[in-house]
Amino acid sequence: MATADRVIAALDDLADADDARVLQRFFKTGVGEYGEGDVFVGVRVPALRKVAKRFASLSLDEVDALLDSPVHEHRLVGLLILVDAFKRASRVRSRDEDLRERIAERYLAAVMRGRVNNWDLVDLSALYILGDWLYDRSRSPVFALGTDEDLWRRRVALLTTFGFIRRGDASTTLELAAQVLPDRRDLTQKATGWMLREVGKRVDRGLLLGFLDQHASEMGATALSYATEHLDPDTRTHYRLLRKS
Repeated sequence: MATADRVIAALDDLADADDARVLQRFFKTGVGEYGEGDVFVGVRVPALRKVAKRFASLSLDEVDALLDSPVHEHRLVGLLILVDAFKRASRVRSRDEDLRERIAERYLAAVMRGRVNNWDLVDLSALYILGDWLYDRSRSPVFALGTDEDLWRRRVALLTTFGFIRRGDASTTLELAAQVLPDRRDLTQKATGWMLREVGKRVDRGLLLGFLDQHASEMGATALSYATEHLDPDTRTHYRLLRKS
């Protein structure tokens, strides 16, 4: 029977102390940094994906045990298992709405108790679960997360809208981006600019330019840089000058 303890044992077999030190620096785990106190054992994402597939049948309760671990890789493999389970439950020929709902609720609960708490954990999960689940439902959970001052909940909200963007709907992204513009934290700035850029690339360049016409003057430099990254040099310069005026 698959259990969280067996998953952890599998990860322990793959752990590498040198990689752990590199990852702890990369994910800013020092005092005062965004990942302060996070613990790494040194397992890279490709290996984590293999472990997630090996333990694909893990129950939701056992996944919760992984998500509540202080070890980063334990939480990430738990999220990868959830994402894979959600995708399987979403297949057209074997769609399971009850399971999809239970996974989405478990995921949201984990977000709310602070277990999805670094950018890789957010970026590898939010769009695939909430970005799909909430597409044809009320978007109120997105705005609740987006107006939360917690850095990671806000990033979950922004990355959730990527799921909507991929299906041609930019409305929530644009509304949420306008709301979080005053947030100058680097990871919020990057996520905001990234999602705006995706609106221009995947939905409608005109929607992006319209947003920039209205908001470039109040955007942080990082968000504006990310949002305009794919535009031609003259257009990028135009919006940078609006910000400085």
